[in-house]
Amino acid sequence: VQLQASGGGLVQAGGNLRLSCAASGRDFSTYVLSWFRQAPGKEREWVAAITWSGGYTYYIDSLKGRITISRDTAKNVIDLQMNNLKPEDTAVYFCAAEDMSTTGWGIPHENYMYSYWGQGTLVTVSS
Repeated sequence: VQLQASGGGLVQAGGNLRLSCAASGRDFSTYVLSWFRQAPGKEREWVAAITWSGGYTYYIDSLKGRITISRDTAKNVIDLQMNNLKPEDTAVYFCAAEDMSTTGWGIPHENYMYSYWGQGTLVTVSS
């Protein structure tokens, strides 16, 4: 499995960014794909998830309403649209994938439960 994240950059507070994660190397039909982020000096935290089949979405409560996760099964890409960005959103954003048959078909929020990771893309929000 290969995950390639892109789309990060420098944006002013209030701006928007769309992150993408290109997934390859497997049939992802039983997979959940998530976005995590890690701010400087902080632990990596789960942000959002989407099931490859069905496209069911899940969000961290603190970001609901500002982010949208989506997937394009034809292109094997998941996106994270982030709106009204704040300086505290500054972090490296990672995409991750896990086969839900190994998670009891649940949506894991813990980073150790994900087997596959992209390289991360840096989002910097200036005030």
